[in-house]
Amino acid sequence: MARHPSHPSGLSVGCQLQPQDTSVEALRDAWRRADAMGADSIWVWDHFFPLFGDPDATHFEAWTLLTAMAADTGHARIGTMVTGNSYRNPELLADMARTVDHLSGGRMYLAVGAGWFERDYDEYGYEFGTVGSRLRQLEADLPRMKARLVSLNPPPVGPMPIMIGGSGRKVTLRLVAEHADAWNCFGPPGNVAELSAVLDNWCAEVGRDPAEIERTVCIGQDDVEDVGRYLDAGADHVIVGTGDPFDLDPLQCLIDQRDALC
Repeated sequence: MARHPSHPSGLSVGCQLQPQDTSVEALRDAWRRADAMGADSIWVWDHFFPLFGDPDATHFEAWTLLTAMAADTGHARIGTMVTGNSYRNPELLADMARTVDHLSGGRMYLAVGAGWFERDYDEYGYEFGTVGSRLRQLEADLPRMKARLVSLNPPPVGPMPIMIGGSGRKVTLRLVAEHADAWNCFGPPGNVAELSAVLDNWCAEVGRDPAEIERTVCIGQDDVEDVGRYLDAGADHVIVGTGDPFDLDPLQCLIDQRDALC
């Protein structure tokens, strides 16, 4: 699968809409606004309970939200940042992503990670295991996803990059070098630069051109100024997180900086 083409400026920008302590109506309004503003990507997270704040606040499942997002938007690429690999059979996950790709007209990422939020596992009956066991499962499941994507009829409409999220130097970044078209980590810029160098080393180890891998970074709303810091650190795609009431001013700040580069 090919890497998704970047924005003409060389920088892509997006937002992650946190599906906690909110309503479906508010989420739909936010992703429609973000799409109309010109965001390159819009994401939700893949968890079953709030990650912070009131643990009993409202919360919605990611992949069913994505089907509505695919239908409600027409420009931005979409995805989960990122899907907990353990939550779904890998063949089913590939088929779900392919189907949402068709609903979106080819704008889908298939983004996965090893999983980490223990409450999701405990309350939904998945085995939490250890960091090592979850990484081993991800390593085993990635080839199964890729094989299923090749066999599906019809195939995805778009390039549908496979993204892996995570910062583990010994296993996760090796899996990125071996399997992924895109990789996500978190700021600050120094963290991006350090991990990106480790990924470059893994690419050399496995014989992969590091330029083939899109590098995305999630940042906070207070870190959107001077996006050039992240470009200098090796990022191609900067994504700001926001929760209800979904203030999109930080996204607009990123869009303005992106457009100034053109």
